[in-house]
Amino acid sequence: MLDIKFIREHGEKVRQGAKNKRLSFDLDRLLAVDQNIRPLQAEWENLQSQRNALSKEIGQASPDARSALKSQVTTLKTRMDELEQNLKPLRQELNDLMLLVPQPARDDVPIGRDDQENVEVRRVGVLPQFDFPIKDHVALGESLDLIDIGRGVKLAGSRSYVLKGLGARLEQAILRLTFDLLVERGYMPMSIPVLVTEECMVGTGYFPTGREQAYLAERDEMALVGTAEVALTSYHAKEILRADQLPLRMMAQSSCFRREAGTYGKDTQGLYRVHQFQKIEQVIIAPADPAMSEKLHDELLTNAEDVLKALELPYRVVYVCTGDLGQGQVRKHDIETWMPSRKSYSETHSCSTFHDFQARRLQMRYKSAAGENLFCYTLNNTAIASPRILIPFLECHQQASGQVRIPEKLQPYLGGLKEIAPRQVP
Repeated sequence: MLDIKFIREHGEKVRQGAKNKRLSFDLDRLLAVDQNIRPLQAEWENLQSQRNALSKEIGQASPDARSALKSQVTTLKTRMDELEQNLKPLRQELNDLMLLVPQPARDDVPIGRDDQENVEVRRVGVLPQFDFPIKDHVALGESLDLIDIGRGVKLAGSRSYVLKGLGARLEQAILRLTFDLLVERGYMPMSIPVLVTEECMVGTGYFPTGREQAYLAERDEMALVGTAEVALTSYHAKEILRADQLPLRMMAQSSCFRREAGTYGKDTQGLYRVHQFQKIEQVIIAPADPAMSEKLHDELLTNAEDVLKALELPYRVVYVCTGDLGQGQVRKHDIETWMPSRKSYSETHSCSTFHDFQARRLQMRYKSAAGENLFCYTLNNTAIASPRILIPFLECHQQASGQVRIPEKLQPYLGGLKEIAPRQVP
């Protein structure tokens, strides 16, 4: 959520920012509602001040004067109640409109329509070269008895899967390697709820605009999260932190859920786009310092890149254009890992900076050295997400023999196993 003062003073910047992000909202209506509220609110506050002054006089007045003062207080209260009745629907409409306002992207973010116009920053690693017919991750997973999509669909419908035996162990090994790397770098591990209140979803910006992507428990007004970011970022909602607590570095491994609404017929084969997955998310709550925020963004990105380097997977980093940014993101980098079966780099990680967009919605502040209560800045990044990461892992490390090679840094997490071979007993 943006500051209403910023919207009033920089209306055209906000309007252009929304246009660049290809997101629509009614700025004119928002400003009109705000304009309608301001005189009513000013009158209410003036009456409240008068009422407080009269209340003090009543305590010191003579019995004869007290009755007249009480009558004035009653008249003021009646008018204040009328104003409150008029303000209530206007405030609700303003809040609903404010929740739809996109945050303008940083000035250096490339202008573009969609992910095809993201700008490549760097490529890391060498693409694998094969002198044999390669298999995709599904064929490899089935031949090695790691993946069972058919029975996954039987259990839970389309975009479902089962990892079994060494497939389940491989997923856990990758997650554990990532978990340990973040703990070593000072990130506080958290075990958090994946079923959260709708207030948390609104606070982090996933509602109302992304509501169609969430699995809802309507009876309880709860939702299953699509990322641990929701619980981690909401953890200090409605709190005032100390400046010396920041930046707070947190991480969590959790199950995640996504309906994939609007993707009918897209990426239906294999493990690329599924409804339930495992993810380790890293979140930083920082002071309101753009320069520090930039450094922390790079730190998050480095953590994810180092995981991919440990897994010996080639990847590229792209600077996400405005049309591919979410509502609250100031800037974002995606990491795309090479997937031989897709003959392309495909997204596996996203690193986002929000400044105070989420903190305003969550009412999460800190007390500065000057004694001011300021809104925090927030950042987050995928450290690893499975089973999507299994696509490049299996495909890039496949051998002519049908085996899959295990990189050296992952071997300790699989009991020293150096390769996954056909008919191997887990």
